[in-house]
Amino acid sequence: MAARVSTRRGVIWLLLAAVCLWCAEAGGGRAATTTTPTTTRRLQQVQRHLRRLNKQPVKSIQSPDGDIIDCVHISHQPAFDHPFLKNHTIQVKPAFYPAGLQFDDRKLASKKKKKSAAAAAAAQLWHKNGRCPENTIPIRRTKKEDVLRASSAKRYGRKKHKSIANPLSVEPDILNESGHQHAIAYVEGDTYYGAKATINVWEPRIQQANEFSLSQLWILGGSFGQDLNSIEAGWQVSPDLYGDNNTRLFTYWTSDSYEATGCYNLLCSGFIQVNSEIAMGATIYPISRYGSSQYDISLLVWKDPKEGHWWMQFGNDYVLGYWPSFLFSYLSDSASMIEWGGEVVNSEPDGEHTSTAMGSGHFPGEGFGKASYFRNIQVVDESNNLRAPSGVGTFTEQPSCYDVETGDGGHWGRYFYFGGPGRSSNCP
Repeated sequence: MAARVSTRRGVIWLLLAAVCLWCAEAGGGRAATTTTPTTTRRLQQVQRHLRRLNKQPVKSIQSPDGDIIDCVHISHQPAFDHPFLKNHTIQVKPAFYPAGLQFDDRKLASKKKKKSAAAAAAAQLWHKNGRCPENTIPIRRTKKEDVLRASSAKRYGRKKHKSIANPLSVEPDILNESGHQHAIAYVEGDTYYGAKATINVWEPRIQQANEFSLSQLWILGGSFGQDLNSIEAGWQVSPDLYGDNNTRLFTYWTSDSYEATGCYNLLCSGFIQVNSEIAMGATIYPISRYGSSQYDISLLVWKDPKEGHWWMQFGNDYVLGYWPSFLFSYLSDSASMIEWGGEVVNSEPDGEHTSTAMGSGHFPGEGFGKASYFRNIQVVDESNNLRAPSGVGTFTEQPSCYDVETGDGGHWGRYFYFGGPGRSSNCP
């Protein structure tokens, strides 16, 4: 009997302790749990933004990396939220392709290849669990947490101003004001109607969540002021945007130097996707390993000489979609500069240079299998021909942190190695 009473008392004391703990959290910890009008408004904005972005899917696929890929009917994609695209007739394929696709992007036939394993083409991780049906496009579902990581729902999916390399600037230090650093090859001084490259795919280390590392091509028109037009495509690691450190395919566009127009992937209206196989913002798989297997992706962006739209192709088989020409001012005609290369954000944590890596995180001099590369870089000329670029220049703000070295020859055509580890004894 005494044991039973003791047990009862123990239960009562536990209940009292739980009630007291709840009271303490509701009282002393009220500031941490109370919802203010400001947070309520922000959550409402986030929910409205999610409803605009996440269209009703025909089918959904759970990717091994945790992403959900929604197969959305092609006519319901975010592009058609744009007022100028309400009555747009989707162009299923370009009227013209560039002539001169002379390189086989699945082979590495240079002398360097004989000493190393060949690079294979990379695809996307979500393909392991399914594919989207015809007349749909795959869209990575945006989560509430994704939008909440941005400074605001309006800024979600947008780059910061002054985040592009200007190799013609006489004051390169000005470019570091936004914390962006580059190692690029470029051409300028002519009119360009597209660009192509095969890009080595890695998973560079990111020191802080608000930093990123990418490898991409830029198609540029206008000046580096308020009116810059840019179309961009490549791969990136961006914890802030995606919530992880996976290497992902991305695109970007702007017609006003990143001020108010454009966005990553399909996170605003603009880019019209026509392909059901490749998802913008999805994880690329597999990726290269230091001293081991190498993987790369091929990207081509060109202006259709008949319709005037800018088309994008992934690999040898996937024409992904197009940016309508009306989105742009300068690029409605042609580009005046092409850039290929890497970019990182250096937020200078603790007053030191970031250790966020570019490319493989190793310097160009280490070569194939260790350093990251772009090969078969080409431009599209006024006759819609792909050709090797002439007068290729290079640019990097701090070669002791990230560097670039060009080369020419064999089945790699014009190529360059680039990248670096960031902070080191030579990059304090």
